[in-house]
Parts: sequence; structure tokens; C-alpha cells
Amino acid sequence: MLEKPYQICTRCVMDTSDPDIRFDTDGVCSHCHGYDTMVRKYIISGEAGQRHLEALAEKIRKDGKDKDYDCIIGISGGVDSSYVACKVKELGLRPLAVHLDNGWDSELAVKNIENLLRLLNIDLYTHVIDWEEFKDLQISFLKASTPDSEIPSDHAIVAIMFQMADKMGVKYVISGCNVRTETHLPTAWSQGHSDWRYIKAVHDRFGSLKLKTYPHTAIIDRHRYILTKYWIDLLNFIDYNKEQAKQYLKDQFCWKDYGGKHYESLYTRFYQGYILPKKFGYDKRKVHFSSLICSGEMIRAEALEELKKDTYSPDLQKADMDYLLKKFQLSEEEFDNIMNLPRESYWDYPSYGRFYNSRTYQAIIGLGRPIYNLYKLFIK
Repeated sequence: MLEKPYQICTRCVMDTSDPDIRFDTDGVCSHCHGYDTMVRKYIISGEAGQRHLEALAEKIRKDGKDKDYDCIIGISGGVDSSYVACKVKELGLRPLAVHLDNGWDSELAVKNIENLLRLLNIDLYTHVIDWEEFKDLQISFLKASTPDSEIPSDHAIVAIMFQMADKMGVKYVISGCNVRTETHLPTAWSQGHSDWRYIKAVHDRFGSLKLKTYPHTAIIDRHRYILTKYWIDLLNFIDYNKEQAKQYLKDQFCWKDYGGKHYESLYTRFYQGYILPKKFGYDKRKVHFSSLICSGEMIRAEALEELKKDTYSPDLQKADMDYLLKKFQLSEEEFDNIMNLPRESYWDYPSYGRFYNSRTYQAIIGLGRPIYNLYKLFIK
């Protein structure tokens, strides 16, 4: 394949480090056009958003009557999930906060979570993952040499949220995902988060332990949850501004920032700040900044200046690397060998991806969607 000549979007800061990016005649990238489409489709702003949210909250309260909790929320200690916790309490909901302890929480994240939930009077369930199993899975993904080694955590978090919803008899799972600040991620950089076949295939090839307790959702589970649960991206129904949310959390709950998106996890900080840019040439700050530019929270010139700086402190990168090597029981030579492996992708391993993209599956979805919509109306 011929390498594309370098080009950067004239609206955001996404560029040809995404191999699938496309530009229109004005130089605006496909991610920005996708952002605009998703805003029109999913965002409900202003008074309309507030009315929608209040009606939704009323429904959640009604369905959760006489139960210990009426919804499940995920909590990582990051700004999005922390702000969601505040909003659900404002709406008079009774959430159970669910946290996945995968062994990489920073001390600051633990403190932020404990302080926030204590002040909000929200119960917390923490699932402590089996470290030896999880370590084996994370190292397997590093050896697979794909740019999506965060998938083991992302998949387990969602699985635990749905499993706790089942256990508590709750229909509503509320997340901090949102269109305004999380829309520019290229699929070439990360995909397969819900694909248990892909995760298992990677581990089968490179792992050495059985995944006896790892929280996961097989394809049947995934479709059962689609039919029986409601996943709600609550921040899409308010005029969400990340900086304002941070300031609110700081003022009201003494919440402290981590210096980067998802840096509440030490592994995420090192993976996004060191491994991804060094091995794959992917700087996730471009994704985060680009969504903020489109949402009006950041100026493009400011983002370009920030991208000239190190992803984070080189001294801290070194400390994080030392910590990772010790925790993974890897030598520097073993880690260097992993970094020098040929780059692979999601499509180089068995997965459900080709099935989901097939005409057969799309036809089934097309035929089933009206039935699904009627079913959802029936169980409401």
C-alpha cells in the first residue's frame, strides 16, 4: 500500500495518522462530519434536554420502586463518570456505583472516588479482578501487537455493570460516554471492545492461564442485554461542558484532576502516553482535542500548541515504565521485543467483526429492528 501524503483537518487536529481518514474539498475530515451527524442524532440540548431527562428519571424511579437501587452507574474517578454520579443524585435516582479494580488505579483516583461517593451518599460495589488472570490477558494483548490493549479493561467494565444490573434486578445502566467529547476515535486505533471472540482469540494465542473469572459478555449475553436493559448516555441530554464539570467537581467535592483523559489509570496513562505514540504513531490527544474543538470547548490553535509538548512528563513516563515492568514481571529486553513486534490489527485475529459487517447480519438487523422497537415499547 502506498502511504498517504500527510494531511491534517482544517477544522480539528485529526490527521493521516488515522489510515482511514477522509477529507472533503474544504479539508474537513470524516471524523468532524461524523461528529456533526451524531450531535444531530443523539444530543438533546437546553430545555428539551432537561424535559427528556426529567421524564427519563421519572420512568427510572417508577421502574425501580421497592428495589434497593433503580440504576447502575459506572465510576472510574474520571470527570465524566464523576459528573454523572452528581447528576443522577440531582435527579433523585438511587444508583449503585460500580467500579472495576483492575490493579492499575492511581491513589488519586481511589481518593476521588471515595470522597465523591461519600459526599453524595452513593453505595459502591468494587469488583477486584483476579490479577494473575488479568495480567496474563493484558500481556497477551501487548504481544498481539494491536493498538487496542485497553480492551481487556473496557470489556470487563461493561460486563460488570450489566452483571450487577442483572443481580440487582435493575433495567437501567447509566454511563459517562458522550458525543460532545468522545467522537473522533478512529476504528483503526481501537475496536472490538464488545467482541468476546476477539478477546478470547488473542488470549488463546498468547496467554498461558485460563480465564476462569474474567468478567465478559459472550455474543448471546450481549444481545440479551440489548433486549432487557437500557444503556443511557446521560451527558448527551445536558449542555455538557467538560471544563465546567471539572470546576464543579473541584469546588463541591475537592476532586483533583489527573492531567489527561483517563489518566486516573496508571496503565492507561502509560499506554496512551508512551506505547501508542511510540509504537503505532497514534497520539490520542488528537482525538480528545478534536472532539473538544468541535464542541467549542477548545481552540484549534491551542490544541496544535499542546500537541507540540510531550504527552506527559518524560520522568513520569520512566517511572511508569519501571512500575509496569515490575508489575508485569517483564525485563527491559522483553518489553523492547514487544515494542518491536510487527504491528497488527483487529482484523488479524478471529472476531465477530466480519460477521457483524456481513450482508446477512445487516439484513437480520434490518428485519429485526421493527420487532425490537415494538418489544422495547412493550416492556417499558
